[in-house]
Amino acid sequence: MPGLYIGLMSGTSMDGIDAVLVDLGNTPKLLHHSHQPFSPQLRAALLALNEPGDDELHRAALAANALALGYATVARTLLAQAQATTDQVVAIGCHGQTVRHRPESGYTLQLVNAALLAELAGIRVVCDFRSRDIAAGGEGAPLVPAFHRAVFAHPQQSRAVVNIGGIANITSLPAQGDVTGFDCGPGNVLMDGWIMAHQGASYDAGGAWAAQGTVLPELLERLLTHEFFERLPPKSTGRETFNLQNLKRTLAGNERPVDVQATLCELTATGIARALATHCADAFEVYLCGGGARNDVLRKRLAALLPGKRVAVTDELGIAAESVEAAAFAWLAQRALAGEPGNLPQVTGARGLRVLGAIYPA
Repeated sequence: MPGLYIGLMSGTSMDGIDAVLVDLGNTPKLLHHSHQPFSPQLRAALLALNEPGDDELHRAALAANALALGYATVARTLLAQAQATTDQVVAIGCHGQTVRHRPESGYTLQLVNAALLAELAGIRVVCDFRSRDIAAGGEGAPLVPAFHRAVFAHPQQSRAVVNIGGIANITSLPAQGDVTGFDCGPGNVLMDGWIMAHQGASYDAGGAWAAQGTVLPELLERLLTHEFFERLPPKSTGRETFNLQNLKRTLAGNERPVDVQATLCELTATGIARALATHCADAFEVYLCGGGARNDVLRKRLAALLPGKRVAVTDELGIAAESVEAAAFAWLAQRALAGEPGNLPQVTGARGLRVLGAIYPA
């Protein structure tokens, strides 16, 4: 079903909503991007839902309604910027906001009131992409490797795509052979949480605060002993595993906060570099996307840890780093409407190809 699609993504970083308008003809074409930050109140409510608490069902339902309102608002903004109308859009692909990811228990939860979003936007909505893969025995994540294959693969050159959102994930795009991918550890989630706790900023712009600190080797080694780094793919993770509470348990207590930030940046870079060396050794080109691609310090550390590889940003391939994930869920919406599978079993561990997503008519 070619045409215009809207992709909506709010990720583990919980910094806000990225929205894209894409033309999904033979070659996907990004037309417009818009970002809407979460209000402090909504971000706090979503963060709280990552932990057990009182009256969770009511609070989750209210948050889902608030998300639908936010998603509808940014969709309207996007269409106004593009001078497009709702009747030109085939569908909205909405990832929703992950508040629990527990594939080992058979579920994942991405909040959104999709019926309300369809009502407010006047556009059909496709959401809940991860549940069917988990029902088929998979991790439900990462789902973006199928999109990476469609738009970034090269027939003669092996590539890797590294999405650095709250969690970092890697897609291996070999010139020959199967596409693989997996979550490889924390992306921005620990850095964002730490700078919020100590500087009141939602993220470390450009890695400027981390650049003022010194990496603490002993802390870095303790963090790298986490069993997730040694687990073999398929694997996925989230705030359940990498969060400030668990981080604080590894601290001696006398570290300078700025040195901890530098160490967390190095943790993300080292986790990604080790995973690439183990699973994507033949990839000469490494393309970064997600918010972490704009962290200059992180990007430079990755280049230093990956000698002999070319580290670049997906902007060079035609899709801006902050737009890739939202575009992926627009593409997955198109796949759902066409009855085509959206997962890669070799990535998620599912028993086979599955059509992903639930459809809410306009």
